[in-house]
Amino acid sequence: MQTPMTKKLWAIGGGKGGVGKSVFTLGLAISLARLGKKLILVDADLGGANLHTLMGVRYPPHTLEDFLLKRMSRLEDIIIDTQIEGIGLICGADDILGAANPTYAQKLRILHQIEELPADLVLLDLGAGTSYNVLDFFNYSPGKICMLTSQATSLQNVYGFIKNSLYRQITREFAKDSLVLDLLMQTDVKNHGQGVESINDILLHLKEANSESFQHLLRLLKDFSIYLVVNMVKEEKDFQAGLIIEKVCASFLSLKTRVLGRLSYDPAVEGAVNQMMPFPLRQEKSQAARDLEKIAHLLLENCSLPQDSGMLSEAAGGSWSRFWRRTPA
Repeated sequence: MQTPMTKKLWAIGGGKGGVGKSVFTLGLAISLARLGKKLILVDADLGGANLHTLMGVRYPPHTLEDFLLKRMSRLEDIIIDTQIEGIGLICGADDILGAANPTYAQKLRILHQIEELPADLVLLDLGAGTSYNVLDFFNYSPGKICMLTSQATSLQNVYGFIKNSLYRQITREFAKDSLVLDLLMQTDVKNHGQGVESINDILLHLKEANSESFQHLLRLLKDFSIYLVVNMVKEEKDFQAGLIIEKVCASFLSLKTRVLGRLSYDPAVEGAVNQMMPFPLRQEKSQAARDLEKIAHLLLENCSLPQDSGMLSEAAGGSWSRFWRRTPA
């Protein structure tokens, strides 16, 4: 069982591409760095890494390719010092054959070393989709954040991502329990109101048939904590998307999710991306930047990490841009 103190590693996923995972990951990291935290960002989008581009790094000196191909034995050795004080970066490997599908041994090498990285917090920027690699990185992380927008396709995708992540975890935890696996398979069969349709139905069956498996699944569901961030919020009704996912996950997955916050829509985000400059540094007084600060404070509360806000606070006259140094092209 994970405790708040173990939440050093946070994964940002969501299933659908284009919902702002990379922009959010970087903005959140900057907000946390302003609170005195040391962070390492890991671009875990192994098929289309772009986090380094958002940080103004055109040609990374090292990427996960060096680690995957064992040119460097330690993950720590490929950390790049970035333009932002307190933030290191591990770039994704999207330029080698098979990088998007590392072997089981390669994946284990990454996962075993990732929590040992020298930082207060490590943020994983995951790729799109629901491949086993994406799900395994997400499930391995004690801290889990899902990004979504109010678009219907985004709601469908983020629910599918959460469901697939949970089912992947249950399948691995109950790999030798044929009863649980059989019941899990039945939930995907359209049986028009008969049989097993939800995780709650599985729990009801297990409560009667196998109390040990019942208690095990209850613990898994309790520990599988997911936070939601609604992006591109223009009106209050857009924010309701997070509440919809909360209700659907509770009803069909018996899973408690929590809306961590929102990011207001700001057209300046696209301009910042095009200029290869992190958005919060370009628009530090915008509503979206203030939204990021709120989320950063809430995240620290859920990590049980002290908030050293005196070091970099705006009240002390600090400016976000003072921590930015553009990397030479």
